[in-house]
Amino acid sequence: MSIILALLLDIVFGDPPNRFHPTAWMGNLIAYLMRFRPHGNRFTELAYGTFILAAGLSISIGVGWLIAYYCSYLPFWIGILLQALVLKLTISLRGLGRASKEVQTTLEANNLPEARRLLSWHLVSRDTSELDASKVSAAAVESVAENTSDGIIAPLFFFAIGGLPAAFAYRFANTADSMLGYHDAEHEWLGKIPARLDDVLNFIPARLSGLFLVLAAFLTGANAGLAWTIMLRDAKNTSSPNAGIPMSAMAGALGVELEKIDHYTLGKGLRSPGPADIGKARGLLFGSITLAAVVFTIWRMYVYQG
Repeated sequence: MSIILALLLDIVFGDPPNRFHPTAWMGNLIAYLMRFRPHGNRFTELAYGTFILAAGLSISIGVGWLIAYYCSYLPFWIGILLQALVLKLTISLRGLGRASKEVQTTLEANNLPEARRLLSWHLVSRDTSELDASKVSAAAVESVAENTSDGIIAPLFFFAIGGLPAAFAYRFANTADSMLGYHDAEHEWLGKIPARLDDVLNFIPARLSGLFLVLAAFLTGANAGLAWTIMLRDAKNTSSPNAGIPMSAMAGALGVELEKIDHYTLGKGLRSPGPADIGKARGLLFGSITLAAVVFTIWRMYVYQG
């Protein structure tokens, strides 16, 4: 029940201020440790990046274990509620939905410069200054699809199999990858191990996310058959071994072509997306998360009963 309660709490209350948010604390820890990073030697940079990862994982797992241990001594429903409150801090369903809706609303008002700004502020790290309305819509749809996996389904999956310690560990590894896992001179070796670990941890959640998106398409009247076909055909078009799976499933479900210029094309030959497709993607987001919550809750109940 903690998974369903966590989602409901997130939908109702959204994210707390950063000073109360574990993900922000994780980012602050990484930023602090980066002040002492070595330079100029790839082996020492690799070792230090591994140290950052190991230190953060140890702290995250320890905090998660302590909270879970404390909850085990509380009355059942109070323990479930407390776990849900803490688990809620590892996901951001309401934030993702709200950010994508802001981009959609601004595009529908024909305010392209503001839509570009909102897109880069909330959803993507790429340069958005030259994107037309269709490319802004595509980027927003891609972000909704990718974050369905690593922003929501993945932490819920790890909670289902390993409780709060696993959910916190995943969130730290994903945060480390987002801050360190870049292919540039500053981060290439420092972030190599965090990036590889993030790829490994997201292997199963990304594929579950693709499956849940296909099922959500079937249940909501979107094109489930095309979602499955495009996912199988185009999932390997991205440099990431995982991101292409939910994004290509989303492209097929909506019947649109998603392109990141000079990087990948998903659903090639389908129509160009528009602002309305962002809203449809949001519907598939909520549908897939609902399915995931049901499956993961049943799994948790089975494990505890077993």
